[in-house]
Formats: sequence, C-alpha cells, structure tokens
Amino acid sequence: MIGKKNIAFGFLYLVITASLGPYMIVKMLPERAAALQEKQTTVGRLQSLKTNDFSEELEPLKPEAIAKANTDGILSLNKLVNVDNARDLTRTAHVHGNLESVLNILAGLALCFVAVGRVFKQLISWLFIAGALLHSGSMILLVLGMDWAGMTLRIGPFLILAALLTMGIATIIGFKGELVKD
Repeated sequence: MIGKKNIAFGFLYLVITASLGPYMIVKMLPERAAALQEKQTTVGRLQSLKTNDFSEELEPLKPEAIAKANTDGILSLNKLVNVDNARDLTRTAHVHGNLESVLNILAGLALCFVAVGRVFKQLISWLFIAGALLHSGSMILLVLGMDWAGMTLRIGPFLILAALLTMGIATIIGFKGELVKD
C-alpha cells in the first residue's frame, strides 16, 4: 500500500506540528509579556514627557536626554514587533503543519482506493510528503532559528498543488471505491 507512508507520516508529523501550540504558550507568551511591559514603560515615559513639555521633575530635559528617551521608546516598539513576528511565524507553521499532516493522512487513504501505475502513485505520495516538509517544515526550521530554511519555503506550496493536481487526475483515471492492491 503506497499510501501507508503518507498516513504514517501524517500522524507523526501532526505530533510535531501540534506540539508548536504548547511551545508558543510556554516560550512565546512570557517573551511577549516582557516586551509589552518594556514598551509600556518607555512609551509611557515619552507620553509623560510630552504632556509635561519635555520636563521631568520640574526640570526641562536636555535634547540628549529627550533623544535617549525617544530611542528607548523606538527600540522597545521594535522589540515588540519582532516578538510578534516570531509568534506569527510559529502560529503559521503550527496551522499549516497541522493542515498538511491531515492532508497527507487523507491522501494516503485516497491512494488506497486508486488503481493507477505504481510510479504514478509513488509520485503522488512523495509530492505530498515533500510539499509538507518544504512548506511547514521550513517554517518550523525558521522558528528554530535556521534562516537557511527560508530558501526552501516557497517550493513546498507548489509541490502540494502538484500533488493535489496529480491526485485529482489519478482519481479520475482509476478510482475504484474499494481497496486496491498495489
């Protein structure tokens, strides 16, 4: 059964991609809370300075002190944006990985009911697996700090589309409605 590897891959990959959910809660929520607190402190100070005509404790601030406070505010906003971007990438990898896991399971099951040539079925099977690994798998590697994975990120969706197209063609040609022996 050629689809067996897709079913096994789908369930095992689902364990990996589903585990990104707890990872986001354990690792990323405290980072975001700290960045948000830092932003509130620095931007709050800037708001207070503006309200008080750039005076602090009834003393006008020198331009250098205002510039430093402004820099602190900008850097804290940038830190929050960076944390949110990392969180968004993790969330995207989590969602796409879960979807591509289920897609592999369903494709594996569908391959069990299609009677076409072995090479064609193997092509479909490997396109689904490679598509998942090169799409959400690349995102997971990016989350883990492996920036080189960004080079393969755009290949995965095209492989998945090719897999869906070839699966559609195989279904039109050879769907039997009962288990097919490979």
